[in-house]
Amino acid sequence: MKNVYDFTVKDRQGAEVCLSEYQGKVLLIVNTATGCGFTPHYELLEEMYRDLKDKGFEILDFPCNQFANQAPGSDDEIHEFCTLKFGTEFPQFAKIDVNGESADPLFAFLATEKPFESFGKGLKNAALKKFSDMNNKTYGDKAYIKWNFTKFLVDREGKVVARFEPTMDMKEVRKAVEAAL
Repeated sequence: MKNVYDFTVKDRQGAEVCLSEYQGKVLLIVNTATGCGFTPHYELLEEMYRDLKDKGFEILDFPCNQFANQAPGSDDEIHEFCTLKFGTEFPQFAKIDVNGESADPLFAFLATEKPFESFGKGLKNAALKKFSDMNNKTYGDKAYIKWNFTKFLVDREGKVVARFEPTMDMKEVRKAVEAAL
């Protein structure tokens, strides 16, 4: 059975990184954007990273510009924004696509392991669903990720154990990460 450790991704400089380098750690894999309403998640992610990294936790950040053009900068510009504005220290990889024919295989795998269920209830969530549906209709059955800051929790064996949509309360995400540790 395939797991996260079977994938290779590119770092910000374009060098290949085998995710097996993270074997034995709990991972939170996130597609991000610098100009999104959920961009403040960076602050909460960094806080969680600083608190838990010594317990075997890593956040893997993959910028993506497929949602309303909210990550238009270069890899270096995005990294500079994140480190200056939010003090991020967790690994940030090269910008990727998460949907369509050019979707990164890692994200296609993650979304296949834990498919989208819902943004939750409430007006804000319904509005995001409507906007997401419009944005993603061009990808058809390859609309793996519905919006920026979708998070996948991976256990120490490389198994995808949870998916958190950007509307999920970050306190709940943290609880799940702590339980996995």
